[in-house]
Amino acid sequence: MNDTVDLFSPFKLRDLEVSNRIVVSPMCQYSSVDGFANDWHLVHLGSRAVGGAGLIIVEATAVSPEGRITPGDLGLWKDEHIPKLREIVSFIHEQGVRVGIQLAHAGRKASMDVPWKPERVVPVEEGGWSDVLAPSPVPFSDRYPRPIALDRAGSRRVVEAFAAATDRALEAGFDAVEIHSAHGYLLHEFLSPLCNQRTDEYGGGFESRTRLLIEVVDVVRERLPVTKPLFVRLSATDWVEGQGWDLAQSVQLARQLKEHGVDLVDVSSGGLVPNAKIPVGPAFQTPFAEEIRKQAGMPTGAVGMITEPSQAAEIVRSGQADLILLAREFLRDPYWPLHAAATLGATTSWPVQYLRAAHRGSIPREPIAED
Repeated sequence: MNDTVDLFSPFKLRDLEVSNRIVVSPMCQYSSVDGFANDWHLVHLGSRAVGGAGLIIVEATAVSPEGRITPGDLGLWKDEHIPKLREIVSFIHEQGVRVGIQLAHAGRKASMDVPWKPERVVPVEEGGWSDVLAPSPVPFSDRYPRPIALDRAGSRRVVEAFAAATDRALEAGFDAVEIHSAHGYLLHEFLSPLCNQRTDEYGGGFESRTRLLIEVVDVVRERLPVTKPLFVRLSATDWVEGQGWDLAQSVQLARQLKEHGVDLVDVSSGGLVPNAKIPVGPAFQTPFAEEIRKQAGMPTGAVGMITEPSQAAEIVRSGQADLILLAREFLRDPYWPLHAAATLGATTSWPVQYLRAAHRGSIPREPIAED
């Protein structure tokens, strides 16, 4: 417990310093065409920067076309994707906020329709793709495609795709990179024996199942300047008792990730199998972040059903996690950090353009123009 650290204390990893511990969690918008960011992403992310977050992590961004969850996913597999992302990064920086990007490969959960439509595989003639990849040819469920098992050359192409996407992320000006190894996507699939049935160097024991993630971490860390931090998002458990990936393995992996230059583990859970029994409740994943932080000596981020300012503040103050990642709360309220500061009595500042209306009951110096 550290009473000198609170939700609005600055936090530093390598040369990245954020003004507070509140992070916009990566949230897929499924609003891209051919992987391109657009004005929706600018407004969506920009409004959260205006709202006072310390750090924004851009949604799961596919490192290859077949690495998308849906045809609407953001991508970074070609240079043409860079300019719009650079524009978004520039706007976020102008608000005094730092910004990272989550690089991802969907694995066997790819080529699906966007979530507000009925669950189905998108056929090739409608923009889907047939080369859905996984460690083993085991589908997520009977509504998902049967994947193709990656061979060694395919695994190498995945690693190279993460490397190339990292180069593009740097070109776009991002301050940090997060590798997505959670929620049942490709790198998580390799970690868990529930869907990794391989018998080669990428399957079997712990060292083999973690090999592909470590290879991706190494190549991304090599590309990043020493000044920029690297995060990894993990599902701490598959929520299948006595089977699959679990917290003990996550702690063991976090220790290795630290040795390979990872600076923070963003701790989530689940997503690998459809029948997992997940006891969803307030801050239900925070104990995993706390345990990894304590046992691996690694900074962590907590995410999942964290909704109240006092709840978030206590997680940081008690040393359960270093950062608080919010998703749904930021969709409901882009200005959550500013409202939380008022609730907690913390000192923060609204954008100057909003100061006249920042405090209820205050009288502006000049009338606010109305249409």
